[in-house]
Amino acid sequence: MGWLNAIPKPDEGSKDKRPEISRLDAMKKSKIPILMPPNPVPIITDQLIELGLTEAAGMGLAPLSWTTIDAWQRVTGVRLSPGTARLIRHLSAEYVAERRRAESEHCPAPWLAEVSEREREVEQAGLEALLG
Repeated sequence: MGWLNAIPKPDEGSKDKRPEISRLDAMKKSKIPILMPPNPVPIITDQLIELGLTEAAGMGLAPLSWTTIDAWQRVTGVRLSPGTARLIRHLSAEYVAERRRAESEHCPAPWLAEVSEREREVEQAGLEALLG
């Protein structure tokens, strides 16, 4: 999810002035199907998403704090096991790390997926528009 939600930035010195939108929004706009790897434990990712994935920090995003996780448990009445709470915090930290890593426009998706025909068409059209 971090890779999809990242906003790729052109390489330094690049004159590319593309609009700053996330990969997810760009894929939706280009009608590229969003293929995700299998999720063996959707309840954990659902809880992570409900918690908010990240927190605001001074200069960007930070992983969920223990305080936030504890407050969510108290407000919702959901009691996480210590292992599940650690897993959710770890997933939040990995989300933040992947989102930062994925700011490079050349960063590949962290899962293996075949390039779709629609992705090829969009890339080809972009190259033809650029090169004429």
